[in-house]
Parts: sequence; C-alpha cells; structure tokens
Amino acid sequence: MTIFTPPTRGDAPIRFAPEIPNTPGKSEVIPANWYTDPERFELERKYVLNNNWQILCRSEELKNTGDHVVWEGHGETVVITRKNDGSVTGFHNVCQHRGARIVRDSGECARRFKCPWHDWAYDFDGKVIGVPDREDFDPEVLRDLAAPKVEVAEWGGWVWAVLAGPGVAPPLVEYLGEEIVADLGAYQMQDMYLREKVTWDVDVNWKVVVDAFNEFYHAQALHHLPPQDVKDGREMRIFEFERHSMMVVPLKGTLERLQESQDHQSLAICHYTIFPTSVFNNNPEHLQLFRAVPITHNKTRFETWELWYKTDDQDYLDRTQRHWDHLKIVVGEDIWTWEDIAATSRSSYYKRNFFNDRECKIPAFHHQIQRLIDEGIARDLAGN
Repeated sequence: MTIFTPPTRGDAPIRFAPEIPNTPGKSEVIPANWYTDPERFELERKYVLNNNWQILCRSEELKNTGDHVVWEGHGETVVITRKNDGSVTGFHNVCQHRGARIVRDSGECARRFKCPWHDWAYDFDGKVIGVPDREDFDPEVLRDLAAPKVEVAEWGGWVWAVLAGPGVAPPLVEYLGEEIVADLGAYQMQDMYLREKVTWDVDVNWKVVVDAFNEFYHAQALHHLPPQDVKDGREMRIFEFERHSMMVVPLKGTLERLQESQDHQSLAICHYTIFPTSVFNNNPEHLQLFRAVPITHNKTRFETWELWYKTDDQDYLDRTQRHWDHLKIVVGEDIWTWEDIAATSRSSYYKRNFFNDRECKIPAFHHQIQRLIDEGIARDLAGN
C-alpha cells in the first residue's frame, strides 16, 4: 500500500501572504429582477450560457469509441461522443427532419445514432448518413445536412462545450486563463475519479446557486462554525481574474501554518468560480464541483460532483469518505435556505441584494453577465 500524499502549491503563484489584501471588492447592490425576470433569463441563454465554455461531463464517462452522454439544460439538448481517434465531438440533439430529440439516453459503444421517429441516422459529428425513402426528398436539402455542431474540448479530466458552436468563444485554455490553469490545474483532476454525483432540482434561479458558493459570510449562521473558525476564515484571500475568480479560506486550525508555508493547496479550501455555471470547492485531499444547470428563470438542476484521488491507502479512503459524508450535510443546509429564497422571489417587496466587501465575487459575477448581455444586444442592433 502506498500512503497518499496530496498535491502542494509547488511553483504556482503565492495566494496567501501579508501583502496580499483580503478582498479587492467593495460593498455593492444588485437588483432583484436580475434573478426573477424571465425575459432576462432568455437574454442570459442567448448571450451568456450558450456562448461560453461549460462543463458537461467527466472524460471518464466516455472511455471508449461510441460512448456518449446526452446533456440537457436551459432549453438545449446535446450529444457528446468519443470518436474513433480518441477525440470528443458534439452536436445538438435535434433531428433535422422534424425536430425530434435524436438520442434520449446516455450510453456506450454506439456505432451511429438513429432518431426513433423516422429512423434518420447520424454519425458521431451529427451528419445525416441515413434517410429512409431518400428519393422522396429534395436532394439539395439533404446535401451535407447535419445537426448543428457543439464545440468540445477536454481539460482537467472534464469535457467542456460551447453550445453556440465553434469559434464563438476563445480556445478553452485561453478562456480559462493562465491563473486558473496553473492554480486549479495543480490538483491534477485528470488523475482523479468520480466517487459520487448528487443532483437536486431546486426552485431558484441558477445564479442563486452560483452565489451560494462564492462567499464565506453565511458559514457562521447557516453552518454553525465555531467563533475561532469564523475568525480564521476572515483571513481569506479573494482574487478576481478576467472571467473567473478564486477564494482561499484557511482550513480549521491551519492559519498559523498557512501563514508560514503559504501552501494554500495543502492548508486551505480553495474555491474556483469558472464562469458562468461552475464552482470548484477544493479540499487538499478531494474536491467537489458545484454545478448549476439552468432550467427556467426559477428552476435549476444543482449537481455536486465528488472527486477522489486514485490510491489504495485505506486511511485516505476512510477519512475522505467521512469528510464527504459530512459535506453532503453541509450542502443540504445550503439547499434548505434556498427554499426561503424561493418563497420571496415574487414578493412585491423584494427589490435588491446588498453585498458586503467580502461577498465581492458575487457582484463581479453578475456584472460580467450584464456586460455580455449589453455587448450582445449592441452587436445585434449593429447587425453583426
């Protein structure tokens, strides 16, 4: 048996030092209708959700040629497949005959995909390769006919996609940026495996879910943290990058050692918010992906993905299971309070959200969404 050793900071940038301020932000107000307006949700679908990289599944779910995942969210349905050459491809799961869903369920070892309504067949890239009674159709319409493509890439053991298609967003590594690639990449997620995935359907806007994992302020009241842990947690460091953000929170009882070693990977919980829908909650020995899948303006599929390192160290496996069992209770507390948010979402007196300095990641996230909406509307008005 090999004793498990967690990753360390290595040569990644220093994130915890006296000269680094706690927060770059300031107190801000966000209007309530950014969460509650169904028309705004449609703008978010068009200009934010479809146009940016999102995580759809783990690479390990697509081990072999023909293995495929059907992903559905914010009104879209797509098929992601492992090809013969080992690459991953994707297309919108919409039959080009009469608009039915082509593939209903994820599966393994497919050779092609066939719409069950009229047996139209598609290859892994979404190209139409089989049409019953082809002679009855206009050949010009059938020529090169294919379902719209989804841009797909892999990084960190995850499959990412831009639903609006190739060329809409920067290449994935460029989109993530040097800071995220170096810091989040240090955890070597491609060497981890999916231990468990837990899913909840919640009656709140998708941004409520993202907000919930972007501040430490709620921990004392909601999660009943002891006063010393709350005091140490206020020594957090927050970083805002071009699209994404990061928060480093000292682990229980580690503040003094963290100040000395500056090894945030080993001695802190590191939160990485990957715009627009993902938050990584990285403990030194295992991590969670908190993933908001928007359904409507007031319904969200909330996914928690639990990743472990591959080892036969039984002590690691036992203590990680205990911690994961505890974290599921903690996440349940977050979900519980969303019921109270849902209860006020139509109130005439819910006007705004007011964030403090240490909640600054949240308004920064919302301003990024608003900027993309404004830019998208301006492009459309200009005819671009």
